[in-house]
Amino acid sequence: MSVDLEYQRTVPAARAGCFDIDRVLVYCFEHGGSDLHLEVGLPPGIRANGRLGPVPGHPPLRQEELFEALMGTITPRQRALFEEEMELDYSYSLGDRVSFRANLFWQRGTIGAAFRVIPREIKSLAQLGMPASLASLAGLPRGLVLVCGPTGSGKSTTLAALIDVANRTRADHIITIEDPIEFLHTSNRCIVAQREVGVDTKSFAQALKRALRQDPDIILVGEMRDRETMAIALRAAETGHLVFATIHTQDTAESITRIVDEFPGPQQDQIRTQLASTLQAVVSQTLCPTADATGRVAATEVMVATPAIRALIRDGRLHQIYGALQTGRDLGMHTLDQSLAELVRGHRIRYETGLERARQPREFDKMCGRLVRMNQGLGSLQQAAPARPLGRM
Repeated sequence: MSVDLEYQRTVPAARAGCFDIDRVLVYCFEHGGSDLHLEVGLPPGIRANGRLGPVPGHPPLRQEELFEALMGTITPRQRALFEEEMELDYSYSLGDRVSFRANLFWQRGTIGAAFRVIPREIKSLAQLGMPASLASLAGLPRGLVLVCGPTGSGKSTTLAALIDVANRTRADHIITIEDPIEFLHTSNRCIVAQREVGVDTKSFAQALKRALRQDPDIILVGEMRDRETMAIALRAAETGHLVFATIHTQDTAESITRIVDEFPGPQQDQIRTQLASTLQAVVSQTLCPTADATGRVAATEVMVATPAIRALIRDGRLHQIYGALQTGRDLGMHTLDQSLAELVRGHRIRYETGLERARQPREFDKMCGRLVRMNQGLGSLQQAAPARPLGRM
């Protein structure tokens, strides 16, 4: 059966002039989509394996039908907030099978939306292709663990896997603060409380401040967006709590710089000192299309806060952290370029894919063995070429 014919059977209502958003969301999920994009004048767009394309055969969406369908996915309270703010983040579920992280917005006077697929199953770190050493982060007694990367790189999925490890192996109190809640954690050995910004609390900062009075052992901050949230998270880590948080940065040094730069100049030395004493690890990740274009695989960078790295953070010598990661494999550390090169050598991603994401392309080429071969080839060409007198070109 072709995709188009299958779609006609799966989503017949869409062709009858009534946009059934639930059916399109199911179609997205069942066909391996990670995101669904809805805009007036275009057919629904699905991102699968990192590539975006239209749903085959679906007509362009009209303003009236899209507005009505989207308003059916939110509550009256959320609709009032959307009308006031003109944009809205929320979660939307289809039974027990799949949930979506959604964003409503206006563009050029018409409504639009983006839905991110959040499977109900919490995958293990191994299933996500993450380094086995990350499991030890869930057993830390205290400190700050950052998971960073661009939007759509799987940060929330990695954090869900870490919280799941803690939930199965510890007997503690876990509080998560998310916007919106994505993965649902059932209390196992731990007691898990999940709070959603805009539904259960007004802001990350307020919920985090109150969390310190709720006897937590582990606190998950869905995103550190502002100075107040960062300050409270650092304080929580200083006072004996294990804090997991995400931040939209590319690597370890940029994550630390981003936090420090959120504070006024006179406070930055103090923040560096706090980070040097509380930061336990930084995990950076990005998703790459596989070599056979049938899926995506994670490339990672891992920093573990050794005494040497703590000194670099305290002294503001962040440019030296990359070198420490390169030589810290015995301690569970590696750079993104090392991870990308390993994926290339294992034929899991294409060389061109790794090169696009590499921080230091020449170092990446060396790790892949390509620079050596190029130099060898150049040497043989030079030996074969006749010598020319100086000054003659």
